[in-house]
Amino acid sequence: MRFRVQLDMFAGPLDLLFYLVRKHELDVLDIPIAAVAEQYLEILAVLEQIDVDSVGDFLEVATQLMEIKSRLMLPRHEEIEEEPVDDPRQELVTRLLEYKRYKEAASLLDDRAREWQLRFERRVNDLDEEPRGLADQPIAEVELWDLVSAFSRVMREKAAPKPTKIRYDDTPIEVHMEQIKARVAAAGRLLFTDLFEPGMHRSKMVGLFLALLELIRHAQAAVEQAALFGEIWIMAPQPQLAAGQ
Repeated sequence: MRFRVQLDMFAGPLDLLFYLVRKHELDVLDIPIAAVAEQYLEILAVLEQIDVDSVGDFLEVATQLMEIKSRLMLPRHEEIEEEPVDDPRQELVTRLLEYKRYKEAASLLDDRAREWQLRFERRVNDLDEEPRGLADQPIAEVELWDLVSAFSRVMREKAAPKPTKIRYDDTPIEVHMEQIKARVAAAGRLLFTDLFEPGMHRSKMVGLFLALLELIRHAQAAVEQAALFGEIWIMAPQPQLAAGQ
């Protein structure tokens, strides 16, 4: 069975850009376009491996980043003081600031909702009609983009050279999921990088990565990262998560 992942789980190109800015503690108003564009393209290459048909929005922003980078690299003549040159990053910065406000507002609403639940008991008729599926829950233990970024590094370091003929890994996603669960159960916890063997075919690496995402989404595995840029560990879920509480 071929497994296809819709990129809705990745939120969108502005979410990726915002992640890169926050990850490196950059000033949104003064983004180093060259560095951000390079990392953006690295992660985009991973998204293309997952679902090449669904990265249109990401490609559009990638094109914008490269255009801005090119404009910033052009030699500038001394400008007349009364006629300053517009910063080519301005439009992108404006979009990011708007997205930042949206994210902060959403986070504030979530915090207030949690406070409200602690102060007031839910009434019976205030409960959802149907329980929310575990697969609908966000991946919160380690930010999703951290996993994608780590997978990008693994692909560069461990993937086999591109073959002359296209090969696909037709292993059912469920098989990869069971293999990961078995390895975690045997070891207690597993380094993310140890999921992938040196020289492994790219399609198999993608299959394993997608299997891990599915395990996390269904609360059948948990991941943690003790420090910024640190190792990512895969573990069995906490008992209450496994029970869907």
